[in-house]
Parts: sequence; C-alpha cells; structure tokens
Amino acid sequence: MELLHGRTTLSKFLIEHLRETQESNDLAALLVDVAAAIKAISAMAAKGALGGYLGEVDSHNVQGEVQKKLDVITNETILRHCEWGGLVAGMASEEMDEPFEIPAEYSRGRYLLVFDPLDGSSNVDLNVSVGTIFSVLRHDGDERPAFGDYLKRGREQVAAGYAIYGPSTLLVITVGRGTHGFTLDREIGNFILTHPNLRVPEETSEFAINASNQRFWEPPMQRYVDECKAGRTGPRARDFNMRWIASMVAEVHRILIRGGVFMYPRDTKDPKKAGRLRLMYEANPMAMLVEQAGGLASTGRERLLEHSPQTLHERIAVILGSRREVELIEQYHRDHDCGDDVPFSSPLFNERSLFRPEARA
Repeated sequence: MELLHGRTTLSKFLIEHLRETQESNDLAALLVDVAAAIKAISAMAAKGALGGYLGEVDSHNVQGEVQKKLDVITNETILRHCEWGGLVAGMASEEMDEPFEIPAEYSRGRYLLVFDPLDGSSNVDLNVSVGTIFSVLRHDGDERPAFGDYLKRGREQVAAGYAIYGPSTLLVITVGRGTHGFTLDREIGNFILTHPNLRVPEETSEFAINASNQRFWEPPMQRYVDECKAGRTGPRARDFNMRWIASMVAEVHRILIRGGVFMYPRDTKDPKKAGRLRLMYEANPMAMLVEQAGGLASTGRERLLEHSPQTLHERIAVILGSRREVELIEQYHRDHDCGDDVPFSSPLFNERSLFRPEARA
C-alpha cells in the first residue's frame, strides 16, 4: 500500500525528491532496500532477550572491539538485503576488515554502501536506544571497486541516514535536499514521513560529551566545556545542560529534534589516533545530515565533509550540531593554535575581578 490517508511513504518521497536530480531511480531503490534491512533489525532489537539476540560472541571487529551478537547479525542483515539487487558495486562496514565484494551471481550497480550496522551496541543489553548509520557514495565505471574507490570525502556522498530503534523506529535521511524523518508504521510495514525538513537551531544551551575523558582533552575543548559548566556566572552568562548516552545515533537525533552540540574530540589518551569515531561510516553521514539541517560539523580545525580519508576505518574528531556553538569551538581551536587562547578557570579571577592574578600580586 503506497499511501494511507494521504500520508507520504518513503518510496514516494524518494521518487519525488530525486526526480529533478542527476541520480536515477536506482538510488531510491537502494535506499528502500536499506529501509527493508532496518525494518528487520528493528524487529530483532525489539525482541531482545526473547529472540536470543543479547550478549557477546567470541570475536572482535577490525578495531579490536568485542562484538555483540546483534553486531554480527545486523551486519549480515544489511548485506543480504542489499547485495542482490544490482544497485551496489560493493559494501563496507565497521564489522568487516575489508570491503564486501558482490557475489558473482549478482550484477554490480553504480553505488557503494558504507555502514555501521549497530551504533551504540554496548547499550543493547541495557535496553538503551541504538541505531544504524549508513552512507551512499557514487561508483563510476563497470569495474569491481578497488579499496581506494571508497576513500571519498564526505561532501561526495549522494545520500546518508540513520535509523534509531527506540520507543518507535525512525529513519532519518538526506539525499542532498534537506534532512527528513520517517516513522515506521508497524501495522502497514511502511516508513511514513513524520519529520519533514528538520532544522537544527542555530543557538543552544545543551552539549553532549563523555566527561570521563576530560583530563585527556586539548585546551580548546577544556576551555569550552569549563565555560559551559560555569553557567550564568561564567563568561557564557547562561546555564547549560550536559547529556551523554554513548550512542551517536541517539545524540545526533536529539540535536536534530531540539538542538545542541555533540563532541567526541581528539584527545591524548591514545596519541596515535586523531579521534575516536570512524570517519567513513559514522562521522561523514552524520555530518551530512546535520549540515543539510542547517547545522555545522567540524573536527575543530576543518570542516568534516572536506577531510580526505586515508583508510577505510580511519578515526577522526567530531564536533557537530548548532551552528554558533560549533563556530565558537572552532574559534577556540584557532586561538589555541595561534597562542592567543586564555582558558577560563574561575569567575573569581575574571579580568574585572578584584581577585584576578594581577591584583593578588
């Protein structure tokens, strides 16, 4: 059933939005295949222990992380739903060391699908919201994609999206013409447009960061968070709320719905890594969604979507959300790199205070 009481389904939306672009109906068909996989994952996530899906397996992914049962199952679910339709030339995932080659019995398409099948999987056993993140890249030519064909900048994505499995299952996507949310109607089995043209407010008083890593942050991030925590008595002159769910999908979804800034910055805990989140299948798709909704996405020193990837599983610093907060954090990084930053410490020692260091001396 395509329409129910005039409501717009995902497939109708995609056909209409892609009609005036250079993308063919193949992109719409691929996104419908991804949505079908998400429906299956949603059903598994909802069953939890009743379906035997909780717990770990005796294996690790390419990052050395212990895999959950659902990590493995959801990865296979997406591969099986998308390998056969002649729409993708190859696929890559957080859970696979190397890109997935399309079996010889299936024809190859003109797109590459890159995905994190179960973001926030450490929360699965706790019944906290988890999700799926995906990115679609164009593949030109009839040859089997080489490893380097996946290493495209985020601005070259033709589509991106995520699903969040919570009280309801929502699919949020962009095809380069705004960011839009669809709710799964379980009675009819369709995703229905419920959140058209999502917009991230330019200003916010809410931030999300893993404060347990504060001792490892660079000075610009220390400065920003200290100022937010100081509230109305500090230099920002207003109170902030801090949030942390440990699920990027849940964090970004909150920002798209009501604003905020999400930060997983570079730190010194592991100097060999430029960040914690994966560029290709976490940072880039989320950056595209946020920017299409009017927000910004940055590493602190460059626009995320301009970063040139070097490896498929590359990690990167991520700062995204409300425009003015991201711009301020970028300014703090520039100040620090130029040696002009003056980290905030305490309102007692502000420039106008009788207790500033010069006065005490």
